[in-house]
This record gives sequence, structure tokens and C-alpha cells, in this order.
Amino acid sequence: MGKLGTNSEEGLTDDAAIRTSGLGIVYNPGLFAAKKVGLSGLDMVVPRGSTFGYLGQNGAGKTSTIKILVGLQFQTSGEAWINGGNVLDAKSRRSVGFMPENPYFYEYLNAREALDFYGKLSGMDRASRTRRAEELISEFGLGHAKDTPLRNYSKGMRQRLGLAQAIIHDPPLVILDEPMSGLDPLGRRDIRNVILRLRDKGRTVFFSSHILSDVEEICDRVCVLNQGRKIAEGPLSTLLTGKVLEVKLSVSGLTPETAPKLENLAIRAWHDGLLYHVQVDSDEKAQLAKAKLEQAGGVLRSMEQHKESLEEYFVRVTGDPGAASALSPNPGGAIVEKITEATQKS
Repeated sequence: MGKLGTNSEEGLTDDAAIRTSGLGIVYNPGLFAAKKVGLSGLDMVVPRGSTFGYLGQNGAGKTSTIKILVGLQFQTSGEAWINGGNVLDAKSRRSVGFMPENPYFYEYLNAREALDFYGKLSGMDRASRTRRAEELISEFGLGHAKDTPLRNYSKGMRQRLGLAQAIIHDPPLVILDEPMSGLDPLGRRDIRNVILRLRDKGRTVFFSSHILSDVEEICDRVCVLNQGRKIAEGPLSTLLTGKVLEVKLSVSGLTPETAPKLENLAIRAWHDGLLYHVQVDSDEKAQLAKAKLEQAGGVLRSMEQHKESLEEYFVRVTGDPGAASALSPNPGGAIVEKITEATQKS
């Protein structure tokens, strides 16, 4: 691994929180069953201080990667490093907080006891564990149930406690496997806000997710997997083209009878009883349609750009039109930017 400046025994000297090179794993289910490739040739860099989204459908290799990083299984090829230490060395995981997709707790414990237990596993002294547990119980809205046995916790409460145990020792790197899985919108918002607070503190957050709208909102960078192979990686600002896919114009003062003909411009035009709407597929056509609508006596009320969303990008790079609906609870989502709103009243 000379290209990285040092060898795997000495650790890495670059500024990556996570780095993988040719990482792969093959599962052998049995004597007569065919081997299954879970991950193949993964080269990935997660910069320190970034919020990094790891995307793919079920079976794409996300959880396999995470299990290798946190020492729950061993790769069959390639190497991986955490904060410069090879993941085969248990010391590399001292700087990591980890939350699995379905956190498991001793059901008879309450939140304070569970956090004290995980804090002790992380090497914290009693006073620090007690103080930090109380902080996290308050931050995650579990104060009303801090003495309640965990067997009585809801899915959302377990997810919040799972994230609390991952960060109780204030690690520089947090790895989360589907942290928003199964949560309602309020629960997702709470987890999102915690991730943003970690980012603001300079922590590195690496998480897998099916929920593309959340990833788009909070991530600096993403890596996209498809059937065990990386197909894209980089900053969202670079991966998303920013190209205007559609523009919707809304005008007052027109009816279907008085509206101008927009042949070769409009994808769709309709009247909702109040406003006349026109949908076109480029900025250039939007300007032409705007001029025609105003010439006919219409007053522009708004012009909205529809740019490529992460969901649409995922479909484009995977080539699977069904992929986005399988990943995101918000199919058809897009970046919509209102660029004009008239102040005149009809």
C-alpha cells in the first residue's frame, strides 16, 4: 500500500477517518451452495470531520462494510483503516462509536444503567459516565423514561438510546447502520438533528441509510453501492449535476380560453381554478413561456426550478427505476427552488 505513504502495520498518515482499499468479502453458505459476493473491490475515503452517507439497496453491501470496519467480521480481500489504524487491530476501534441497525439491550436495565454499562466498556470513569449519561438522557428526550426497563421502550426510544450509547464516550468517529430505520418523521428529525450537532462539533459521522431525503439534507459526501460494488463517490455538490430538469410557471389573470398556445414549449399546462400553470423542461423554454404568458395578460406569480435530487441521481447511476422507491419513503422527491415571485396583485 505504498501509494498511501506507509504500510498497513505502521498505520496511515493521511487525513482520512476511514479508508478502504480493494475491500471485499465473499460468503460461503455451505458445501453445496454457491458462494455469494457481499462486497467487491471497495476503494473509499471518508475525510475527517465529514458527514458521509453510505447508500444502496438491501443486499448492496452496506452492512457488510460496517461489520468489517467495527470488527464484527473479517474481509476476504483488501484492507481498511480507521483513523490510521488497520481494522484488524482492535486498538483502531477505541476512537469509534457504533450503532447497529437494530440495537440490542439487556431488557431488564433502564436507560441510566444501560448507558453506564456502555460507558464502562468504553473505559470511562464512574463520575464521567454518570454525568454523560444524564446529559444524553436529557438531549435525547428520554428523561421521562430513564427509570423504565428497556423492554418497555418503543422502536423510536430504542433508536435514540442506541445513538446515545454510541456517543457516550464522545468519539471522533461515529458509525451508524440505518439510524433512521423504522422511525416516524419526528423520530427521524431528532436523529437528524443529533447528527448535525455531531458534525458541528467536528466529529466524523459515517452512516448507511435508505432514506435519501435525509441523506441529501445532512451529508457532505456520499458513496453509492450497487450489488456489492461502488458505482459513485464524492461530494453531493459534485455528484448532483444541478441541471434544471423542469420549471413550473404559475400566473394569474388567464383562463384556458385566454391562455396562449405554447407548442414545442410546454410539457403540461393546466388551470386549477385560481392560477394557470405551465411546466417546461429548461430555463430557456421557461423564459419564452413567461414572455408569451405575460403578452396574453397573465401576471407571473411564481417560477419554480426542479433540479436533480439525490433520489433521481441514484436511479440514474444504478440504472434501476425501481431503486429509489425501494430506498426512500419520499418517491418523486426533488430539489425545488422558487426563483421568482411577483409582487403585483391581479
